[in-house]
Amino acid sequence: MKNTLRISLKANEKIYVNGAVIRADRKTTLEFLNDVQFLLENHVLQPEDATTPLRQLYFIVQVMLMARDEAQEARTMFRRSLPMMLSCYQDPAILAGLKDIDRLVGENQIYEALKTIRALYPREAEVLDRGANAERFPPLALVVGG
Repeated sequence: MKNTLRISLKANEKIYVNGAVIRADRKTTLEFLNDVQFLLENHVLQPEDATTPLRQLYFIVQVMLMARDEAQEARTMFRRSLPMMLSCYQDPAILAGLKDIDRLVGENQIYEALKTIRALYPREAEVLDRGANAERFPPLALVVGG
């Protein structure tokens, strides 16, 4: 068993834990005594906000954590998307990050994969701002629970 993890939630804040949605009715602290896959509400990306390749990848990986019924479909989409992203990017930091994300997803470390993707957002913004095609990408086609 790893170290205990404590998370404080505000009143009416949600947390997604192993596919379940939990809402706190008042300020509270949760203590996880074993390994758990979770996502805080402020880290949940809405489909309409998946406007760049890395944000679209984040949305796909997020589905693996939040929606067990769609997790296998999301894994398939991840496996299709990752090689395309690796062939499109030339930035060494993004390429290294994508390879790490692939490893993390393969090890079912979904939360860590999401953190790694979020950490690449600033670098992606720099790359897209420098490029000739710095326009917004179309919204993601994957609809959760639809």
